[in-house]
Amino acid sequence: MHMTEISPVSENPIPLQAEPGHLIRRAHQLAVGTFAKTHGKQITPVQYAVLRALQDAPGMDQVTLADRVALDTSTTADIAARLDSKGWIVRELLPRRQRALRLTAEGEAVLAEMLPRVAPMYGQLLDALEPAEREEFLRLLRKFVHLNTPAPESPGDVPDQPSDRA
Repeated sequence: MHMTEISPVSENPIPLQAEPGHLIRRAHQLAVGTFAKTHGKQITPVQYAVLRALQDAPGMDQVTLADRVALDTSTTADIAARLDSKGWIVRELLPRRQRALRLTAEGEAVLAEMLPRVAPMYGQLLDALEPAEREEFLRLLRKFVHLNTPAPESPGDVPDQPSDRA
């Protein structure tokens, strides 16, 4: 048998600090750290996104919510159960095992306390960028996320599944 020589994947690999995946992970760390510093650890950025989505569309079902906040349905069900146990949302059972979700008065109060700090938090996060750079950065992030988000599947493409596990 003839053994072939193993060659490196690339003669000039991208330095770790310049790799897109590494930079995206670091950006996420910075965003989550800034969020925790601003709002504490009693609520996560994903829980905040769920509360905001429910504020914008009270009574939406868990499957729609999962799509709105870009999570799978089982993760959304777990988060909804946690928010329900905190008293911040209520889950109403609908036909076909779906659940309609609504903020409670306490959930509304949590958001009312958080919202005045959101814009300053993001201002702090993006402070190192010039105003035009911030706009361009956010434009490119929206484009990147949009281009890398799969289109929703048509109902005929998905096997019949329960909408949640909560």
